[in-house]
Amino acid sequence: MAAEQKTPGQIQREEEEARKKMKRLAKGGGIEGRLPMKRLFRQRAHANVLSDHELEYPRSPAEMDWTPFYPDFPEDSGKKVEIVDIGCGYGGLTVALGPHFQDSLVLGMEIRMQVTDYLKEKIQAIRYRAEHEEPVVGGYKNISVLRMNCQKFLPNFFEKGQLTKMFFCFPDPHFKARKHKNRIVTSTLASEYAYFIQPHGRLYTITDVEELHLWMAETLDKHSLFRRLSKEEEDADICVALMTNETEEGKKVARNGGKKFTACYERLPDPAK
Repeated sequence: MAAEQKTPGQIQREEEEARKKMKRLAKGGGIEGRLPMKRLFRQRAHANVLSDHELEYPRSPAEMDWTPFYPDFPEDSGKKVEIVDIGCGYGGLTVALGPHFQDSLVLGMEIRMQVTDYLKEKIQAIRYRAEHEEPVVGGYKNISVLRMNCQKFLPNFFEKGQLTKMFFCFPDPHFKARKHKNRIVTSTLASEYAYFIQPHGRLYTITDVEELHLWMAETLDKHSLFRRLSKEEEDADICVALMTNETEEGKKVARNGGKKFTACYERLPDPAK
């Protein structure tokens, strides 16, 4: 019996399904341990923080359940997120922090959907590899990513003194003067960050834009609850080396021969009443 002749429409649909399948496989979906391909998750370098985004968030930190984000972390630990990588991008720093702070929950927060999806798949892949192929301390069970607008909704996630470390790596410089109010470090937001970080916790900034570096440093220098670390203190802090060398943006700056500017701060104790 002769094979049934396919219509052009059927052929087109089959070809489209085949393309979709190949794209899923290329991204890493369906293949355990394969890292996703970054070129399939490209998006604009920065997102408009004032735009409306379809985001889910709790009404208060008390309602936040972190269990789904860390499914393999001991459920009875009662742990909450303690280390946050704000605007984590493709997750170079978030991933690097995991083995160094295996007893703490590390969270990357990113507003761009495609970039967040990439990091979710990457974390799944490296967890699989750490368990089945290349053992890593902690197995990356303590890292995760959340899509969120950090300039609006951080108070919905974090309680007073919950965090030990906050990172701001290569944020949007917002060069135009009228856009400076949208920068991730302002005097108002600095007070928010001081609320979230526990006394003697640390806040880290790095950028390749000197003007932005000076802006962030001046803003934080003026805040009564932050003390800037000395060069010697920065050199002794493994986190400074990680954010300088492990972020994708930091690696790109190094390849292009650019400069990186850091300013890191200790959260001071609240003044005695």
